[in-house]
Amino acid sequence: MAATLPQLDLDGAFVGMTEFRRYSPIGSLAVMSTLFSMALLASGDSGGGGGGAIVQLGILLLIPFAMYFFMIRPQRRRTREAQELQRSIEVGDEVVTTSGLFGKITGEDGPNRFWLEIDDDVQIRIARAAVQGKVDDDDVADTADEAASAGPSESDD
Repeated sequence: MAATLPQLDLDGAFVGMTEFRRYSPIGSLAVMSTLFSMALLASGDSGGGGGGAIVQLGILLLIPFAMYFFMIRPQRRRTREAQELQRSIEVGDEVVTTSGLFGKITGEDGPNRFWLEIDDDVQIRIARAAVQGKVDDDDVADTADEAASAGPSESDD
């Protein structure tokens, strides 16, 4: 049997072959069309029970909603609460900074900085954003009790 060579028509195209056009959508359209075509193929192969593909598509669509409610929304709430706290700081408030320093606000140094007294006659300048929270009187008493019960350390000889 002799090998046959492909035949060309007058335009230079192979006889019996159709033209193949490449289509590549951009961005999320590619993902959506791929998911949709996979869902259609899965439902066509099952012989009429396309419920599984619909469930899978539904799960894929629920993932962004779950991420919003479990991750993005709580982070926005925490950020909003921190901003409200930082706006409410006034001179005379007992605060704790993000680095763990406890002190009393003694003055303002512009709209974004405070003077914080951390010991007698020891003041430092801090940014408004460095304030982590206000300290209640109960918290101050608890820390003083813990320091007193610990006693002097061995390095204080």
